[in-house]
Amino acid sequence: MGKGKLKKFADLASFDHVIEAPFKSIDQDDHELKGNWSGFFANNHPIVLELGCGKGEYSVQLAEKYTEKNFVGVDIKGARMWKGATEAKLKGLKNVAFLRTNIEIINTFFADGEVSEIWLTFPDPQMKKTRRRLTATNFMEKYRQVLVENGLVHLKTDSNFQYLYTEAVVLENKFDVVCNTNDLYHSGLADDILSIRTFYEKQWLERGITIKYLSFRLSHSEPLREPNVEIEKDPYRSFGRSARE
Repeated sequence: MGKGKLKKFADLASFDHVIEAPFKSIDQDDHELKGNWSGFFANNHPIVLELGCGKGEYSVQLAEKYTEKNFVGVDIKGARMWKGATEAKLKGLKNVAFLRTNIEIINTFFADGEVSEIWLTFPDPQMKKTRRRLTATNFMEKYRQVLVENGLVHLKTDSNFQYLYTEAVVLENKFDVVCNTNDLYHSGLADDILSIRTFYEKQWLERGITIKYLSFRLSHSEPLREPNVEIEKDPYRSFGRSARE
């Protein structure tokens, strides 16, 4: 590991607003923060998650815009998370935190109904493995454990595969669609929130790739069903996300 990464990990360990608890460090017991985030933030404001937050652009900028809400960026990649965590510290933001862990165990950290909204910002579409997609029904089941009834889920993606697959999941399970566009920046819907551009988003836009946005309410009432659909894969993904960072 290079000196730069070592410095970043040392910084993260010293930040009061960063919690590090990857899967391999968690036992069967729930984390002590589960059900206690109001104590961590010292208020009872709604909690919004950015899952797969990368460099944390959405978490930080949403926290700046909505001081009446608390934001938690979640990712396993500490070196990426360092940027957002450092920016939040320098800006003195008290309503944003970062959780370095695996999204697969998100319900270890949040109690039933403790979360009001979830943002999924440019997740890897995982075109070969359905169960690894962050909008697959196995993940949706985890989300609705921590979300309030009919809590909002936002997906922002460059991937046509991810977008069409998620659209199929939403249709199959009859979720209430709040907003849906396959070309955000030509739709007239890009307000000051949706116009926040992440590190990856800027890359896709430079390559002429349109940005898709889908938001919906995740109901808790019926068993979830995985859609039986065939979707054309994204050809440009073969280069690999990490090689471009």
